[in-house]
Amino acid sequence: MFAHKFERRLLSQRKAGLFRDPPLLDGRNGKHVYVDGAKVLNLSSNDYLGLGSSQKVNEIVAQNFLKFGSSASSSRLVSANHKVIHQAESAFAEYFGYDECVFFPSGYQANLAVVSTFFDQEDRVFFDKHIHASSVTGLKAGQCQFSGFKHNNLAHLEKRLEKSGRDTTAVLTESLFSMDGDILDVAEFKRLKARHGFLSVIDEAHAFGALGPGGQGIGKDAADIAPGTLGKAMGLFGAFVLMPKGLKSYLFNFASPLIYSTSLPAAHAASALEILKIVEESEDRRERLQKNSRYLRDRLAEAGFQVAGDAHILAVEIGEETKTYRISRRLLERGMFVFSARYPTVPQGRAILRLSMTAMHDEKDIRFFVEQLKEICEHEFLQ
Repeated sequence: MFAHKFERRLLSQRKAGLFRDPPLLDGRNGKHVYVDGAKVLNLSSNDYLGLGSSQKVNEIVAQNFLKFGSSASSSRLVSANHKVIHQAESAFAEYFGYDECVFFPSGYQANLAVVSTFFDQEDRVFFDKHIHASSVTGLKAGQCQFSGFKHNNLAHLEKRLEKSGRDTTAVLTESLFSMDGDILDVAEFKRLKARHGFLSVIDEAHAFGALGPGGQGIGKDAADIAPGTLGKAMGLFGAFVLMPKGLKSYLFNFASPLIYSTSLPAAHAASALEILKIVEESEDRRERLQKNSRYLRDRLAEAGFQVAGDAHILAVEIGEETKTYRISRRLLERGMFVFSARYPTVPQGRAILRLSMTAMHDEKDIRFFVEQLKEICEHEFLQ
């Protein structure tokens, strides 16, 4: 019975153009990946500053794992509450301008812990309808009362807040949205927060390291709690949550995803400490990233594509799911790795080619991609 159910659902996915079958990668080298032995330009990586491809970072991580070992072998609350982890968390909190910080094995786990732990049946939470799936899962797990507001529409959020009338109200959003690529109006969000007094959670996973002075993100003045990741601009893995004083202890006592998970190893924290210094000194990489992003957006617009995105994440709207997937496969055949984002990652019928710029790309890469995309769309996918 179960086998039949699984087969039926997979067949339905295929018919709807939603089947997921990612290409197998043989390896990675800077801005390129290898697929079936072929060198392919990667336009889907979140290695925004190129640190994940840096020999210096690789050596730092290797040396720390040799020094501290490969595994924590326990949860933080049993025998893995290593001093260097606390040192790294304190350094991150200080650098990004918060009181406290807690490391997590993944961004998904961090968001799940934050939302499911801090909010319960007594609370009302409003969330941007395009927040990450992990936060939505956390809302359901926490059993709080929650309502969505239109994506990045703070006027709609304000209407929701005016009707709320609750003392314990929170708002979940992102500073740079992972699929749409647009940026939160932090000044207006801060004004709403001052007027309505809600607790704010601003996910800065795609901004930390890449945006703001020193890569400190863009939401600090408006965020009470800010989840971030080490697996994107910072070139490592794992995640962290920045927060006010006292909430670290609250997570240690009530966050199931933290209490019942094996800790990241001490080697990870030691590496994160050294990488944080590199991030601080990477203004040249951030400038190249911004330059590349503007250049790609301008070239796509000139070529007639409908493109969205305010920074290093750009979305080219295609619409139909099967067509979007086929375009991404044609691009792969021509030497470019591009992610086709389809439902439920994006709304149904609004499939996109999701593009990630890095400091490693150059204008030649961008021109080649836009030329190839235009040729594919004009000659192979005419409506």
